Parts: sequence; C-alpha cells; structure tokens
Amino acid sequence: MTPNPFHGVLPAMVTPFNDDESIDHDQLRADAQRLETAGVDGLVPVGSTGESATLSHDEHVEVVETVVDAVEDVPVIAGTGSNNTREALELSERAADAGADGLLLISPYYNRPEQQGLIEHYRAVADAVDLPQLLYNVPSRTGQNVEADTVVELAAHENIAGLKAASGDLNQISEIIERTREEEFTVVSGDDGLTLPMLSIGASGAVSVVANVEPERTCAMVGAALSGDYERARALHHELAPLTRALFTETNPIPVAEAMHIRGHAKPIVRSPLTRLSEEHRDELAAILTELDGEAAADLAEADR
Repeated sequence: MTPNPFHGVLPAMVTPFNDDESIDHDQLRADAQRLETAGVDGLVPVGSTGESATLSHDEHVEVVETVVDAVEDVPVIAGTGSNNTREALELSERAADAGADGLLLISPYYNRPEQQGLIEHYRAVADAVDLPQLLYNVPSRTGQNVEADTVVELAAHENIAGLKAASGDLNQISEIIERTREEEFTVVSGDDGLTLPMLSIGASGAVSVVANVEPERTCAMVGAALSGDYERARALHHELAPLTRALFTETNPIPVAEAMHIRGHAKPIVRSPLTRLSEEHRDELAAILTELDGEAAADLAEADR
C-alpha cells in the first residue's frame, strides 16, 4: 500500500471556474504547481472547498487528473465522499485510476446514518480500494458526528490511515489521538483556527483552506509546531488569525475564492447556489491580504540585511 500521506500542510484546493462556470483547468494546474513550489506536503482537490457538491462525477475525476498531472513530487489526496455508499465507491475507484495517492471521505451527510452505518460505509470503500483513506468528520456540514469509538474501530483497517477532524471538539479529538497511538493512523486538522491547538496534542498536520492563499506561512507555522518551536508557531498562528477568520465569514469556499481572486490566482466565481462574497466582506478581506503582503515584504527586507 502507498505510504500514509496524511501529514504536514495539505491545502484543500479551490476549483477555479471560467466565466461560464466551466472548470478552468489551466488555472487549476497553475495553482497546483504554485502550492507545490511553496513547499506544501500534499494537495487535496475536490473536497468541500473544491465545490465537490456542484461538480459532476466526470468533472470530479477530471479535476483529479489535472492536479495529478500538474505536480511532480507531492501526493494528491482526492475527495471522494458521498452520502451514497455506491457513489463514494465509484468515485474512489475512479480517483484511484486517475492516479490519486490517497482519498478523503466525508461522512455521509443529510441521511445521517447511525454509527454502525458509518462503519459499514467506510469499510465498503476501504475493502475495495487499496489506497490510504482519510475519514472526514465535519458535523456542521453533515449533521452527524463520527464518534470516537467509531473512528477507533475503523482505524484498525489497513487502508484507513487517518482522520480529518473538523468537529471543533478538542476533547474528542484528543481521545481519538490517544486511543490510536498504536495504529498506523494519523489525525490532521480540518479547522484552520484549531490547527495549532490540535498539533499541540498530537495531530500530524492540516487540511487547510488558508494554505491556498498563504501556503508559505501555513507551512512555516505547522513545521515550527511539529519541530517543537511553539513560540514561532504561535507568532505565525496569530499573524494568520485575521485571515483565518475572514475566510469563514461566509460559507466556505465563498471567501477563499475571493481571496484567490484578490491575489490574482483565479476569478471570483463559485457555482450556484453559492454566491460571490458580499462587498462588505470583500473590503475587509482585501485589507487583511494587503497587510499580510506588507508583512511579507518586511520579512524579505529583514532577511536581505
């Protein structure tokens, strides 16, 4: 099996669109290469941030193929989750065929299965597809918590290699880390605002929205924490905190698509029923990005002295 790729900084990639809402594959390729050059540890296309909910299955696979073809030396972890086990299985198999190095599987949403249903859902995919798989618990989007006992039971499966934790419940996350220490299993943050606290209790990295916009700073923060330099990590956490808050003032990925536009990486287009970021929040976001640009310039000047 492919080595566990779930560590370090893994940007949850934005899917860029043209004016007619078709996928802008040229921009997608450029984004993947920009992030690889910035030093990220992997890429996560077609997750929630990549608007998987509004992509057709064929578009979904095309995005994975573009990202796989664009990069040279970082793993690509494809979002392949669904609330329909058959669909999740089909998407997972097609992503594997497209060259993905791992899979991200959101827990079934809307139909809200019981914990046994979650176990059977995840095992069905893990039994069929021989790639490392990352469970994804985000109750705010799915309406259902993947409980600690469920994660621990699933962690025993050889293809289930980690958890993207976005429950906001540090007690539960800490319990999962504690109880899976003997497994080949990692926990990564799925909530940028809690990445540093999660790293401090044993998480191995982050699937990060902020890293689309500030990959170097995000890599520096996570790298500092993983090496034990929490003074540096805290300083970077606080530098990024205003941007982190701004990227969640409206439903993700609305703000990050706008931030990518401000930075010149994409058009500010999201697919309906999402809408462009409100003008009020655009101004706030632009001001934060301008300040970060100024801090980056000051850091470069200091380094050149």
